[in-house]
Amino acid sequence: MDVDGTPVAVFNLEGEYYAIHDVCSHDGAEIASGCLEGDEIVCPRHGARFCIRTGAVTKPPAYEDIAVFPVRLEGGAVQVRDDRWD
Repeated sequence: MDVDGTPVAVFNLEGEYYAIHDVCSHDGAEIASGCLEGDEIVCPRHGARFCIRTGAVTKPPAYEDIAVFPVRLEGGAVQVRDDRWD
């Protein structure tokens, strides 16, 4: 998914939707194709892990968190907003 030029990955975890910046802070690769383990996404390139709820790094080689975005359901559609510049 793309939100105003920003790659975003959306996850449904136990009925709750979460959206994160789809870029690993370690090397800039996309991470949406990585494995989801609990509430963590594992970067497919180097194995860094991020919490999809908070964007926090949970395992190196990444050391910088990634952005999370607000999500809402509207008429059955998932809507995401990049609020970093609000």
